[in-house]
Amino acid sequence: MITTILLSVAQLATLITSGALVHLLFLRDAPARRARYLPEGFEISVLRVASGAWSVCAGALIVFEALDANGTPLVRLTVARALPFLWEASDAPKAWTISFLAALIVFFASFFADRWTGLLIPLWATAIAVLAPVVTGQVLVGPDHDFGSDAAIFQTIAVNTFFGAIVVAVLRVLSGRLVPPATLRRLFQIGAIALPVIVGTDIIIAVFKLAGGPITASLTGWLILAGFACLIVLAVTFVAAAVLAQRGRLRARHLSILLSLGAVTVAGWTGVGVAMTRQPPPQYFVPTSIEQVFMGFEVPDAPTLTVLFGQWRPNLLFLGIAAAAITVYLVAVRALHRRGDRWPLGRTAAWIGGWTVVVVATSSGFGKYSAPDFGVHMIVHMSLNMLAPGLLVLGGVVTLLLRATRSDRNKPAGLHDWITWVLHWRVLQFLYNPLIVFIVFIGSYYGLYLTGIFGDYMRFHWAHQLMNVHFLIVGYLYYSLIIGVDRPPRPLPHIGKLGYVLAAMPFHAFFGVILMTSPSIIAEDFYLRLALPWADLQAQQYLGGGVAWAGGEIPLMIVIVALGIQWSRQDARDARRKDRHIDTGRDDEYDAYNQMLQRLADRDATRPGPRPTVQEDTHS
Repeated sequence: MITTILLSVAQLATLITSGALVHLLFLRDAPARRARYLPEGFEISVLRVASGAWSVCAGALIVFEALDANGTPLVRLTVARALPFLWEASDAPKAWTISFLAALIVFFASFFADRWTGLLIPLWATAIAVLAPVVTGQVLVGPDHDFGSDAAIFQTIAVNTFFGAIVVAVLRVLSGRLVPPATLRRLFQIGAIALPVIVGTDIIIAVFKLAGGPITASLTGWLILAGFACLIVLAVTFVAAAVLAQRGRLRARHLSILLSLGAVTVAGWTGVGVAMTRQPPPQYFVPTSIEQVFMGFEVPDAPTLTVLFGQWRPNLLFLGIAAAAITVYLVAVRALHRRGDRWPLGRTAAWIGGWTVVVVATSSGFGKYSAPDFGVHMIVHMSLNMLAPGLLVLGGVVTLLLRATRSDRNKPAGLHDWITWVLHWRVLQFLYNPLIVFIVFIGSYYGLYLTGIFGDYMRFHWAHQLMNVHFLIVGYLYYSLIIGVDRPPRPLPHIGKLGYVLAAMPFHAFFGVILMTSPSIIAEDFYLRLALPWADLQAQQYLGGGVAWAGGEIPLMIVIVALGIQWSRQDARDARRKDRHIDTGRDDEYDAYNQMLQRLADRDATRPGPRPTVQEDTHS
């Protein structure tokens, strides 16, 4: 009972914390010239109270979830070192430890942050914290849990963003304050995206949890129906509010009623979700093979070329990210074209090509076999870390978004202002330091594979996805400093970029040699547990080493060629620009040089020279 109460309060506090951050960062109606600074106000107060309650509940849940997960009564905590043992024995207390630390970050930041960028770290901490208990919970168990986990990730982010913003808006109305029209419009825009995501992912999660059984045959099924009912009421309420607003008939009393109804529905949906976590779903009782325990699916066939290119298994996380990234990019390109500007077709092709590589690497047979086969894993790793980022940085997405949007100092801050503030954020400038990026880019190989981290991470779908995200982000940062279209905070000269590439090549080669010659098997315990009849662990690791060697050298050589082309084009552009300036008389470099020579000549002409000696004529 205590655990259920703590979960309910923690979930509500997390929701309100997320909503307050969304309001402060993206929904305020303050003009751009003032929005960069955070004033003392209602949302800040809500953030402080909610994050404080969240931290208290999360801290208590570390203890009570450890007890619940191990079936241990509270009195056993009196035994010496009982809590550390219970904490280590299950994932739930570890997840709530992450939530507790994130809640503390948000709580203290709410008192000290005075700029818009001061809430970016709390925003990322909150996103990680709300996902931790979800991805390590029910969606991690049973066949097809890879689908359930990915759907839960999208749903959790959408729920905390939209539902949290609704609850904060309701609290604002209940406190006697109005919801500004600009805030309301943006709330509608968030809802138009978040609601379909929530409904769609809820269907996927429901199918996964029911495991093919009738929806009315279990308590989980009835809870799912109750959750659907809440979503239907919320969707109808949202549509009614949007229609009234579009027709100009949305009055304060209508808004108060609709927001209150939305808040009650959100509370009901949240309560259903908490109740569902306390009830084992049907997928817990489905017979599961060891392969399904670790990966969510079985791989009976050896990874031949036919299998790798023919057996696709959608990776919902990267499919969703790729679809969103391409959509945003094309919308921005269309906005430029409507304004009469043009965007290079090659950059669009590079951006789409990069995400296509990501989708193929994660959703084809390569992605399916990246867990059970180390050699295939290294192919996926190199694709996400070397090939895809090289194409994505050529897309110039930041430059595109800045050109497609405008900033108006007298209107509420928008995308252009947010990007500009992030680019000038000192934390980003520190993280974008070429030395730090280089160390992380190279160190990821040695730190991940030559320690026990890789073997531990391969046992969990969320950890495998986290590795892939890490590969992609670090590769993007590295290549953006070399051939990226967007200007980084600390750009390197062309000769420095060349040295940056050459410096990485020996590390890749050395890492590949280590894998090919090492007598020990990376993550051997994980692969032995799978016990796949077609697996040859030594041969797979040898292939992985060769891929790491060649997959690191070949892309870097291509990058050197691309860098040489960029260097040549930049010199040509500089020469043409200088010629144009000379032709129009706007370049005074040569004129200044000629004037200097003329001044030197004039000085020599006017300098007093030695007077000729005149001999007196004594014979006159």
